[in-house]
Amino acid sequence: MKLFPAIDLYHGCAVRLYKGDYNQMTVYSDDPGQFAASFEDKGATCLHLVDLEGAKLGTTPNLTTIQDIVHQTGLYTELGGGIRSLETIDTYLKIGVNRLILGTAAITTPGFVASAIGEFGRDAIAVGIDIKDGKVAIKGWTEVTDITCDDFCRQMEEIGVKTIICTDISKDGAMKGTNRQLYQQLSQKFTLDIIASGGVSTLSDIRALAEMNLYGAILGKALYTGAIDLTEAIKVTELYGKEPSL
Repeated sequence: MKLFPAIDLYHGCAVRLYKGDYNQMTVYSDDPGQFAASFEDKGATCLHLVDLEGAKLGTTPNLTTIQDIVHQTGLYTELGGGIRSLETIDTYLKIGVNRLILGTAAITTPGFVASAIGEFGRDAIAVGIDIKDGKVAIKGWTEVTDITCDDFCRQMEEIGVKTIICTDISKDGAMKGTNRQLYQQLSQKFTLDIIASGGVSTLSDIRALAEMNLYGAILGKALYTGAIDLTEAIKVTELYGKEPSL
């Protein structure tokens, strides 16, 4: 299982939200590039970036910061937040981002995901599924749709999506453990590469997810607070066979 240390961006800083609430934001660093390099120094090979402003606005306000992060490290980088056009995908791929995560646009713009996969390939496109009370949330978690997690996963699988990032918003930043039952059920129902996100706060969480043979897991606040040591977490994943290919 691959581990993706997370950096959420807001006004060029590395921040964390509590349960997706923009009014409960903690700023951890005004140098996200240094943060990313520190993850790489500890053995990370991947990085998960989210442009929180982009998620709300559908623009690319942290483009320069993202470019700096990509250029400062050799990490495989995936990025989400406000990616709602083929032009935006192309812009990010050209600065070196490896995989783009489509969220809101996958719901609000029918056919967009399929068009993106057709244009850029399955490996360059992932879909973020943010779950609140069993339903899919959009627009930076500020709106909840009537679409269930299972229905949306099924739709994405049918159009050729390879990778999903599934976040249980109720767990995100709460440091109370991840939703293991959710990921167990998804891994049994679908052939998608599943990346778990939200509440991964202990080595026990990482061990449990690795035992499910999930593709990956995102580490956020637990790394920032020191609750999880990244080097130790990587060692845990190595106990469960060869890492999946990117």
